[in-house]
Amino acid sequence: MERLEAKQINGQTYYYYSKWSWVDGKCRRVWQKYLGKLENIIKAVEGGGPTPVCAEVFQWGLPTVLWKECQQAKVVHAVDSLSPKRDQGLSTGAYIAIAALNRAICPHSKRSMWEWFSQTALMRYFPGATKTALTSQRFWDHMDRISTETALIIWQNIIKYVVKSEEIDLSSLMYDGTNFYTFIDTFNVRCEIAKRGKNKQGRDSLRQVNYALFCCADGQMPLFYDVYEGNRNDAKQFPLILQRFHDFYKDLSDGQCAAPETTLVFDKGNNSASNFALLDSLQLKYVGSVKLDEHKELTQISNNDPLFVACQSEELEGTKAFRVTKQLYGQERVLVVTYNQNLFHTQWLTLQNDIEKALDKLAALQQRLDDRINGIVTRGRAPTKESLESQCKDILSRQHLKRVICVTIKKTSNGGLCIEYGINAAKLNEVADTYLGKNILITSRADWDNVKIIHAYRSQFMIEEIFKQMKDRNTGSWWPLFHWTDSKIRVHGLYCTIALLLRTLAIRRVKMAGLQLSMKRMLSELDGIREVINIYPRKRGQKVGNKQAVLTKQSELQQKLISIFGLQDGLNAFLG
Repeated sequence: MERLEAKQINGQTYYYYSKWSWVDGKCRRVWQKYLGKLENIIKAVEGGGPTPVCAEVFQWGLPTVLWKECQQAKVVHAVDSLSPKRDQGLSTGAYIAIAALNRAICPHSKRSMWEWFSQTALMRYFPGATKTALTSQRFWDHMDRISTETALIIWQNIIKYVVKSEEIDLSSLMYDGTNFYTFIDTFNVRCEIAKRGKNKQGRDSLRQVNYALFCCADGQMPLFYDVYEGNRNDAKQFPLILQRFHDFYKDLSDGQCAAPETTLVFDKGNNSASNFALLDSLQLKYVGSVKLDEHKELTQISNNDPLFVACQSEELEGTKAFRVTKQLYGQERVLVVTYNQNLFHTQWLTLQNDIEKALDKLAALQQRLDDRINGIVTRGRAPTKESLESQCKDILSRQHLKRVICVTIKKTSNGGLCIEYGINAAKLNEVADTYLGKNILITSRADWDNVKIIHAYRSQFMIEEIFKQMKDRNTGSWWPLFHWTDSKIRVHGLYCTIALLLRTLAIRRVKMAGLQLSMKRMLSELDGIREVINIYPRKRGQKVGNKQAVLTKQSELQQKLISIFGLQDGLNAFLG
């Protein structure tokens, strides 16, 4: 039996809704619910109700999705199984997972980790995470528990599980390397991995860390990585990491590494006779490219030569090719010479821009020489023929400029020096008809047609896109890097690669569901889904006020993403 009861308390009338039942032969109240005063009941009936005291807003969509991917990849378990600690506070795996999630969502330094973490839905998944627990020192303490060898095994265990559980296609693999500049002090002797080298972003004056990566075409999934010295050449690093990857990949693919369906794609920076000999010994099929100047008899063939045959593929419109067999790197190898009209236009515009800049610099150099001859410039050391040759060499350092711009250094009647320069039209036309728009591919896939070989080589853009994402200052995963010891830099590489894995798993699910989104668009849409928790006034007998969680208004695309990742059921679970 249920009834509405009125109670007088301190001269005020309060209403309760209660349920009564027979217990041990007596009618007793089983439960009651406080309704408040009469005016409160009227407000509730009319839709009024109490006004929230305040609201808290949390990042919800992106952290929740990536945490689900982290759970499914068993990241925390993989770390804790190799770096156990006593059951006190957050585990080592929890620290690595939080660092990886931060890198995948919004990279922060360890010092500002709590400021970010406390504003996300991750708070409920790591109940032991506090401001004290997420200080930079606590992160460093737990990073020190992971050695270089352990970090590699942790990654291998994670990716092995992911490949099997997600049924990743391993038939097409890509390899490339990049580098990340640092601000590590020149005289820091505790860091051997950060060295000066040829930086791909032009920061040669800074110490850098090299990063090599194997990934597969299926979802751009990272498979194997290495962090190594910044002054090591790509071609010298390639055989070292290839041998290690081969052993790992053989285990990953259940001993089927040399299967005919597996193909490795890499760029010309890794070419050497010893590297191709290693590929042959490992029986690993490959598609790569070679430098045009190393095969001038092929490069000099006109782009309009009848040897070129148009590729019968919509994706390769404007592309034509022919193949030859040539003794190269110790044995007969297949070379596919390609011409791409879009590439030609891009390279032609680039060459025209380089020519314009070079002519401006040569004109400025000639003006300085004239000023000295005319007595306008009298101070400083007079130029010599050798110094002018050096300056002209620097001005013409861009590709093809030495071929198309002729420069002559002459003596003037009064003993000074001048330069004469101009564009050689015949050489410019020759470069346009031979070099521009052309690539030479090298492959062991003699059984493939030209179209398939070209498609395979162009898949290299996937790994270049990964590096572009990692270096993005807004959404990238590598920077900021505030570590200056080798061990911590290597662990930094581990959780940055895990962050890359979580992202690729998420975008793979989106594309498998039929949504064609870029990585950046997916991250932006998920990040736009926020959770708002309204906190109401505390009622009589309550220690804290009631809470109500709602999501911000979603677009149609955001609703689809919520459905794809199955996020509908977990929103209010933590409120109880």
